[in-house]
Amino acid sequence: MRIGLWIDELRPFAEVVTAVEKAAAAGFTGAWIGDRAGWDALTLFAAVGDRGIDLGTAVTTTMPRHPLALAAQALTTQAATGGRLTLGIGPSHAPLVEGRFGLPFDRPATHTEEYLDILLPALAGGEADLDGRVLSGHGGVAAPGATAPPVLLAAHGPRMLRLAGERADGVLTTWTTPQAVAEHIVPVVTAAAAGRAAPQVVAGVILVLTDDPDGTRETVGAAFGPANDLPTYRRWLDRQGLAGAADTLVAGDERTLTAAVRAYADAGVTELQVVPVGTPAEVERTLALLPTLAT
Repeated sequence: MRIGLWIDELRPFAEVVTAVEKAAAAGFTGAWIGDRAGWDALTLFAAVGDRGIDLGTAVTTTMPRHPLALAAQALTTQAATGGRLTLGIGPSHAPLVEGRFGLPFDRPATHTEEYLDILLPALAGGEADLDGRVLSGHGGVAAPGATAPPVLLAAHGPRMLRLAGERADGVLTTWTTPQAVAEHIVPVVTAAAAGRAAPQVVAGVILVLTDDPDGTRETVGAAFGPANDLPTYRRWLDRQGLAGAADTLVAGDERTLTAAVRAYADAGVTELQVVPVGTPAEVERTLALLPTLAT
């Protein structure tokens, strides 16, 4: 199992570049950046270029971007990074799409299916030809020499998980325990991918090497509490029997973190996307330990 690092991009550009370089030097296999009203991840990665580490978006919001426009941007970034890009996409959440962009969050699963109908042919050098229920797209992208990056789909519900296996190269999941990966994520995605390459399963997890796990849990609960109220996450947390996102935190000593990493690997996760939190000393210790646990 690979171990990648989620990078906080809400800081000056030079600091983000330095963080990617440090992740590569520390032995992480991937650096991941999300879509949080800060730097555009794909543009940032294109500017960063090839730093000896794979680069992934987790996730690029699809609702405000036409799939042909995203295909052009992704292929440009793929070329600029020497083929190291993984394109993680998802429709996001109704409060964010409607509140920030003023767009209707209408039929997100249908939107995603039609989005893939346009995006995937364009990434592969072909042409899309779709007049769908929510999206239309015709034509392709001229990007000579560029190769299509893997496309991962943010998914937790059954229909989206099936799309991740049937159409995409795998799934991105968050606020997920090893048990939920093994019982709900992997079986659906793997069955849907029958006859295709084995799907990637990337799980975002907060792991902290700390002597104060209870205090860390309180900090995480306060910092990430808004995630509990987003409808998609709320349904997913309820399905796992969890009160909130902080219940997925892994915090404790080296033995605790090692056991958790093994549990995710045994559940079928192909890459952990580690989210660093804690004091500077805790983060430093955690980031020194985790790359040694990759299998």
